[in-house]
Amino acid sequence: MSEKVIQKHCGICEKEKEDGIFLYHFFICSECEKEIVNTKPGESNYQMFVKKLRAINQSSYTL
Repeated sequence: MSEKVIQKHCGICEKEKEDGIFLYHFFICSECEKEIVNTKPGESNYQMFVKKLRAINQSSYTL
């Protein structure tokens, strides 16, 4: 019996991944999660993460 691997679309790197977390309905893959946690405010990709994570608040998703 084979297991079906479910891929999810990462809202940060825009790639299909299987491991990660959901922040509300927004999926963040494990690699991006680690990068976000280790990024300091002065680093170049910090603002990119902030911009992508703002999409969580601007969603039209309802239960």
